[in-house]
Amino acid sequence: MESSANSQTALMRKVLLVLFFIFSAAFAVAQQPPAAYLKAKSDLDTKEYALAKDGFTPFLDEATYGVLSYYAAFYCSEAALQLGQAPQAIELLTSLKVKDWSKSEEVTYLLALAYFQNKQLVEGLQVLKGITNEPFLSKGYRASFENLKTVSSNFLITNLAEFKENQGFTAALAYVLQQKSIMSAAERGTLNQLIQSGSQSVLKDKVLDVVVILPFTSNSTQAISSLETNNFLLELYQGITLEVASLKAKGVAIKLHTFDSKRDLNYLNALVKDPTVLAADVIVGPIYPEESELISEFAELQKIPFVHPLSNLGDRFEESQFSYLFRPSLNSLANGVVEALKTQAWGKKVAIGYSGSSRDEQLGLLLQSQLEKEGFTLVNVQKVDPKTANTFLQGLGVRRGNQPAVDQVILLSDDPTLAQPVFSLMESISTKVPLLVMDSWLGFNFSNYEMLEFANFYFISNNTPKYQSEEMDTFRDLFYEKHLQFPSTNALLGAELVHWIHSNAEFANDFDLRPSLDRKGYQSGRLSWGFNFQKVNNNSYSPVFKLESGELIPLN
Repeated sequence: MESSANSQTALMRKVLLVLFFIFSAAFAVAQQPPAAYLKAKSDLDTKEYALAKDGFTPFLDEATYGVLSYYAAFYCSEAALQLGQAPQAIELLTSLKVKDWSKSEEVTYLLALAYFQNKQLVEGLQVLKGITNEPFLSKGYRASFENLKTVSSNFLITNLAEFKENQGFTAALAYVLQQKSIMSAAERGTLNQLIQSGSQSVLKDKVLDVVVILPFTSNSTQAISSLETNNFLLELYQGITLEVASLKAKGVAIKLHTFDSKRDLNYLNALVKDPTVLAADVIVGPIYPEESELISEFAELQKIPFVHPLSNLGDRFEESQFSYLFRPSLNSLANGVVEALKTQAWGKKVAIGYSGSSRDEQLGLLLQSQLEKEGFTLVNVQKVDPKTANTFLQGLGVRRGNQPAVDQVILLSDDPTLAQPVFSLMESISTKVPLLVMDSWLGFNFSNYEMLEFANFYFISNNTPKYQSEEMDTFRDLFYEKHLQFPSTNALLGAELVHWIHSNAEFANDFDLRPSLDRKGYQSGRLSWGFNFQKVNNNSYSPVFKLESGELIPLN
């Protein structure tokens, strides 16, 4: 009897479970919007605005469709705005605005856009006063600026008292006043107050504004620099401008604004008050330490990403949220070398030679510390120059007919006058000892690594160009067509920097790079081997390459 009762109970549970799933499925089907409504939403998503507007219209009756009619009215007004039918959008949104609905701030923002489109500027500004939360507060400010930046200063000054809390309004007033060739004393006083209050920070829009600040000239009385003498700056800037032009040709909304830092901190302090700089989405440069430190502090205050295009010395930026090194920091370079050596079976004895530059000296000492922690033995660590580089190597037993006292040698220098005697020595002694050098050695015109008996050169990546790629061939052709010469490494860096910025440009509340960088992690480059800025402010992707049949291959 007890067994029979248990069986009946189990059967009853199964029946109830089946009925539960049946009713749940029926309820879910009942909650699905009608097919025609879903079709209208699909048309809206694919920008078929006329079809979408007609498709939503049958669902506007609240008595029949309840809350669904609110959504239909909202999306119908959105389509109407895209079709330039602002009065219809205003009618729909005005009736929707009084409803108790979760999308009240979206409705208010869209209604303001409709008023702006209908040239009812005051009404649009008044509606925006009802928005208190992000992201629609910032969106409202930007919409205000975009719709007011072409109106008269008289209109803006007349209404300033009523709308001074709208940052887009005050930014538009500052912008309009800046365009005037002649200002009254009152207007100039108003402009100065707006600049001091930081009103231009809201000028950010969906156009990617790239501000480049480089020391093209100097105020020094000792010597006047120029683009011709600062050749690396010319090359960098040529790459930047060519990539911006290429993106524009593809329909990307991007603007390049160029400024000369003049190697003058007083001038640079004044420059950061320029409305164009204050409205920047990203700032590239300057390059010298005292200048980059000033711009970094400004960028942190204004929450504008600042990117140093060339340096590896990023210690001063490690606590910054908005300052980046486009290249690997010293830590990233050292980590790449250590990880590469750990993957190879070359042995544990290492020697390091470094040049007198700040980067090379600091990197040499950092590598010494990290390699010792990983169990490597540092046979020798010393500063070298073009005259002593070969003596350093031969003192390690790296010479013909001798057993070297090391398993691998690391030489840290970008100086071709140091590289040339080292390369000549390697050609003459036919050694197998692995020699790790900076990737800049790949570009030296005296280096023919295919002629070496042993492929014992390895290259530390510092945003290494990806020479064998279709993108590189295309860029080289474009560059040659414009400049009648092939691009240098600095030109490639400039172009790749703009590509990296554009690839990670995100306009949510304001422009930022960080969300994309953290989400994507490693990213393959277009002209380089790639990047990884996840949770760091520099390119942490710094492998070591070997060269096989003319092709670079990462060891790690």
